[in-house]
Amino acid sequence: MGLVDGKVAFITGAARGQGRSHAVRLAEEGAAIIAVDLCADIEAVPYPLASAEDLQETADLVRAAGGAVLTAQADVRRFGEIRSAVEAGIAEFGHIDIVLANAGIATMGAALTDVWNTVRAGVRPMIQRDQGGAIVLTSSTAGLKGLTSPGAIGNEGYGASKHGVVGLMRQFAVELSTWGIRINTVHPTGVDTMMVNNAAMDKFLSDFPDATSSLTNLLPVELIQPLDVSNAILFLVSDAARYITGVTFPVDAGFTVK
Repeated sequence: MGLVDGKVAFITGAARGQGRSHAVRLAEEGAAIIAVDLCADIEAVPYPLASAEDLQETADLVRAAGGAVLTAQADVRRFGEIRSAVEAGIAEFGHIDIVLANAGIATMGAALTDVWNTVRAGVRPMIQRDQGGAIVLTSSTAGLKGLTSPGAIGNEGYGASKHGVVGLMRQFAVELSTWGIRINTVHPTGVDTMMVNNAAMDKFLSDFPDATSSLTNLLPVELIQPLDVSNAILFLVSDAARYITGVTFPVDAGFTVK
């Protein structure tokens, strides 16, 4: 029996990177997956985003792991699209037990609207079902401390939005407790995905070489793997964490304590 056997997980940003890893890991432990992604580039993002082919590959990997899956292309910035994806998932699987607001981009104008829309859309059927549930919002070490380097002006929006995710989580933790719905944030250090492995990030580190030393981890690892974050999320949404809510959960190789 898996840790989330019989559960249904709604995951945004599922076409690649951390979202794909979360989908596959939860499927391995018995969950059905509603995998959502934009599958298009955004002009303000200086690196390619996931494609429809990437989302299909996630679906194939979930099935190979033994899980059922429904995919949907939707923009987390548009509540109506996310609500439609939720409704399609309910029609397919009957309920939602887990919401992972994972979709994110490395741009200095990152908005909290994306996370808010995901929670608002995903939590409604959980409240109506009245069987509890678990939500995890993906923040960052930038949601716990200031990052980058002196002189690297322009990163304020990213850090502020990641701190804002914590504020949303804490507010939702209070509001949703009535229905037994738990909500927490995860705070990864640098993860080995396209968000950090791209030409724009390489240029930033070249322009601000001091940032490299300021972004190093306490433990001897440069980048953690998506699976490291997935395993933490699996714990948080499982019954092993049934009384854990309202916490900021670092998966950071000691970054925030160095």
